Amino acid sequence: MNIAPEQIFSIDNEIAFNEVALAIFQHQEKNCEVYHDYIHHLKIDLASVNNYRKIPFLPISFFKTHEVLSSKLKPEIVFSSSGTTGQITSKHLVSDVTIYEQSFNKAFEQFYGSPKEICILALLPSYLEREGSSLIYMVDDLLKQSKHPQSGYFLHNLDQLYTTLLDLKKTGQKTILIGVTYALLDFVEQFKIDFPELIVMETGGMKGKRKEMVREELHEVLYAGFGVNHIHSEYGMTELLSQAYSYGQGIFNCPPWMKILLRDTSDPLSLVQNKQSGGINVIDLANINSCSFIATQDLGKFHSDGSFEVLGRFDNADIRGCNLLVQ
Repeated sequence: MNIAPEQIFSIDNEIAFNEVALAIFQHQEKNCEVYHDYIHHLKIDLASVNNYRKIPFLPISFFKTHEVLSSKLKPEIVFSSSGTTGQITSKHLVSDVTIYEQSFNKAFEQFYGSPKEICILALLPSYLEREGSSLIYMVDDLLKQSKHPQSGYFLHNLDQLYTTLLDLKKTGQKTILIGVTYALLDFVEQFKIDFPELIVMETGGMKGKRKEMVREELHEVLYAGFGVNHIHSEYGMTELLSQAYSYGQGIFNCPPWMKILLRDTSDPLSLVQNKQSGGINVIDLANINSCSFIATQDLGKFHSDGSFEVLGRFDNADIRGCNLLVQ
């Protein structure tokens, strides 16, 4: 493979993205067995794939049933999705975890600045209570980089989190609270704080702990509980090594090495044009050693500035812990 991680993370224009995406496609078509078989089953003419928009996308469900791997290297770590008892979970075999570290660090810095300058508080009980969470791997690393003594995890000690937030508000410290949705709701049911400068980032759904809420209803509750005007979000999943971020209103932007395309819900091999809704296809070039071209089970829509929204899930999709709130 002649594409180095530095080429992926230095992409800054459409031409460079297209070149790297096509090179990775050619590599993965040859070296990822399940992707190779899928492409040939569809009878795709490889010579016709001359732009990233023509690259075929592997259904995300294959991460549950196959080893999706484009590298001969033994996986250094295996990330797994959450799931209810008896449910088959996705597994992402990661051959080089330093690529994941580069991806989440560069994206975090792009959207929020250096973690060294930020107090990072993590309210992620359901993630901490299981093995294999890629989100916990990322947050662990960000917490190590944060120089603030009050950075850390809060499992069920919500009163301590409240006291910490009051301290940070007094000192004017830049603070990010990363929380799973149901735990943030648990907090604001018990405590109320007026901390307009606080960045509240919700990372996922209810995990079966509460009834699902539409995004607007959920965010209204969190606005009032934390005294903020925006709720940030992260769009990521086990099968991806990159994340998109939202500064509010559920509108997401990708880092330069990640793109969202929308497919026709009635013709999954066809893409729809801007301003229409459709199934979300993700190109994540950081997935260089697995598969960078994934057809998710999420529904989304584009905005004219290139940002996107997540509208929900396909009806027959498994309920999972991704950042998906049905609207």
